[in-house]
Amino acid sequence: MGSEIHIDMFDDRVEIVSPGGMFEGAPIQDCDINRIRSVRRNPVIADLFHRMKYMERRGSGLRKIVHETEKLPGYTEMCRPEFYSTATDFRVILKNVNYVMDGATGHDTGHDAGHDKSVASKRIQLLKYCNVERSRDEMQAFLGVSSRAHFKKTYLRPLLESGQLQMTLPDKPQSRNQKYVTVQGDSAE
Repeated sequence: MGSEIHIDMFDDRVEIVSPGGMFEGAPIQDCDINRIRSVRRNPVIADLFHRMKYMERRGSGLRKIVHETEKLPGYTEMCRPEFYSTATDFRVILKNVNYVMDGATGHDTGHDAGHDKSVASKRIQLLKYCNVERSRDEMQAFLGVSSRAHFKKTYLRPLLESGQLQMTLPDKPQSRNQKYVTVQGDSAE
């Protein structure tokens, strides 16, 4: 006992490792998560957390992680959460649906058809979101994109250059008060 939960953050994923394997012993990677029976190690703490509204107590956690990830803009099957367990630990890998590699392998920038479709879809969502003035930070948060450079290169600059999005302060493009709004008639309905 006395082990800690480890959370490792990478550009392309977050890995969470928790001490203790599956309660009933079978490795999670050998199981269908839709058919796993929920068994609590400590029902007293589970009941307390349920009463405090910190957990649902329905045993839906793994399914919920997968379902919520599938709803994210940019999700592909390659981004599906992964679950692994041994007798001593449980590991969850949550992939960054916004991660784009700069190299020429795998999921490279702009040449993968799935990626192009995802970027186009996100641009449309962004245009709809910007029907009122929005800051760059608000726009990035809306799309869930943490890299400012990636956001500008992939989303902001192309929409500005195509004339679909405009600056509220065009004479001061670097202003901290700069906001962006969709050009009327270009909300990509």
